[in-house]
Amino acid sequence: MGRGAVAYDCDVLVVGGGIVGLAAAYALTRAAPGTRVTVLEKERGPARHQTGRNSGVIHSGIYYRPGSLKARYAVRGAAEMVKFCAEYGIPHEVTGKLIVATDRAELPRLHALVQRGRENGIPVRELGPAQIAEYEPCVEGLAAIHVGTTGICDYGAVAAQLARASGVEVRYGAEVVRIDRRADLGVAVRTAAGDVVRGKVLVNCAGLHCDRIARLTGDEPDMRIVPFRGEYFTLARPGLVRGLVYPVPDPAFPFLGVHLTRGVDGGVHVGPNAVPALAREGYGWSVVRPREVAGTLAWPGAWRMAREHWRYGAGELRRSLSKAAFTDAVRRLLPAVRAEDLLPAAAGVRAQAVLRDGSLADDFLIREGPRAVHILNAPSPAATASLPIGREVARRVLAAL
Repeated sequence: MGRGAVAYDCDVLVVGGGIVGLAAAYALTRAAPGTRVTVLEKERGPARHQTGRNSGVIHSGIYYRPGSLKARYAVRGAAEMVKFCAEYGIPHEVTGKLIVATDRAELPRLHALVQRGRENGIPVRELGPAQIAEYEPCVEGLAAIHVGTTGICDYGAVAAQLARASGVEVRYGAEVVRIDRRADLGVAVRTAAGDVVRGKVLVNCAGLHCDRIARLTGDEPDMRIVPFRGEYFTLARPGLVRGLVYPVPDPAFPFLGVHLTRGVDGGVHVGPNAVPALAREGYGWSVVRPREVAGTLAWPGAWRMAREHWRYGAGELRRSLSKAAFTDAVRRLLPAVRAEDLLPAAAGVRAQAVLRDGSLADDFLIREGPRAVHILNAPSPAATASLPIGREVARRVLAAL
């Protein structure tokens, strides 16, 4: 990038064509019409990774610390997502969900969730065993809470509609391999195909690769993405479940445990468990990328995380390798389920940010550098919260412009 007059291809370059990147592009064109935005996505279409491989839940926001970005954006984003889907005719439904305690030790955590939900402004109803059966006749538990604002939708369709509605240029098959940033000029991005795209500000929404893109830009994010594969099954007898059923989560982890989700297609997703993936896009045990594994092992936070949470990880690994163990986990909520009821389904990979001290980033992480905004931790509930996240990104980008 030379010192003379720069011929910019766009005002804002967005790296990543998942729902967060496309929501950012959508928000920019809404907040500042005429802003030229180009989205670079390495796959041949939108939403090929986290966005298109989750269980399609519109989260209420009940789990998240009051005042956190996750809590505020999920609560706001859930209502906005339902409205967006209705406006564009995207399949969706506000189903509500049950969070079920199956062991007395879980009851204090369930009651704490009731309080957290109320602090976050979410309507919550407490249920006893007989009332659980009114909602879900085949589900058993000691107590539960009903969260009425939870829903389901097709996030792949939402992402595609965001791309259309924003009117921005989306370049598919455009993998970013080099970034040249000049604080006084902007950014020039080279793709694997040899194309160079110049913009004034870069937005990094690269999900599983966001830390790598941050470093290519010249910013040290002080975190690394450690990929966790979520393995799912579908229920051969979907009539066993009417809606959405979750266990009481362990507050020490960002994972919600094995749950049951009736999707917009009428099928029931079961899962996920969460095991370390051996590649950023490691959707099965057979997908191994030694360089990516080495990068994870070189990060001190990964070792500290492993020492802290190895017992939890061992349980997840056992459920990955043993269908019987996975079935046992499901039977805690749904005793009628049998191993033959669980049919393998497509896995997803969660892009989990791990900090240097080994802690798992528990909130959305947005950082800025010169002429750059980086979204560094946006796993679930980022799809639910994508419209508010997009507006926050747009606010920061327009300030930089």
